[in-house]
Amino acid sequence: MRMARSHGRLQKMRKERIIYALRQAATRRTWTIGSRPTMKLTNFTDYSLRLLMYAAVQDDRLITIEEAAAVYGISKAHLMKVANQLTRAGFLKAVRGRSGGLTLGRKPNKIVLGDVVRATEPDFALVECFTADNCCLITQRCRLRNILKEAMNAFAATLDRYTLTDLLLSPKDFGIKPAA
Repeated sequence: MRMARSHGRLQKMRKERIIYALRQAATRRTWTIGSRPTMKLTNFTDYSLRLLMYAAVQDDRLITIEEAAAVYGISKAHLMKVANQLTRAGFLKAVRGRSGGLTLGRKPNKIVLGDVVRATEPDFALVECFTADNCCLITQRCRLRNILKEAMNAFAATLDRYTLTDLLLSPKDFGIKPAA
């Protein structure tokens, strides 16, 4: 019994750390080690994660681009592009028509964060030698490439351990009042 309680506390602490990290990322979108910025996700990925989090707390209610844009203070046009990409990737499902909107395309526990980031980031080319048009003279002998590949694999592996379920907040965190 004691072990189950401590496991529950550990899970809660893990969720709180993830939520804190995402809130930090939402404001500056730069991942840091210590006080030095090390890697930056695009706004597109940031908004994708936020839109999925918002849709997840709505249960089966359809959300609109307009309401999500208002909640986050994000451009509707940009959020429309995000929603289209997430719909094409199967993370969201779009319902057309007058009372249409968006809902999750899968259960939150089936939406892996690593999959979302890979689907929304244009590339992970940290350095020139990761690109197809690499012209670096020392690529064949350089040791940095393997180290950076290892770091990127660790980053991806960490994201792959978490799902949207790990990020779920309560509706009141979004300013949503319970239905009367």
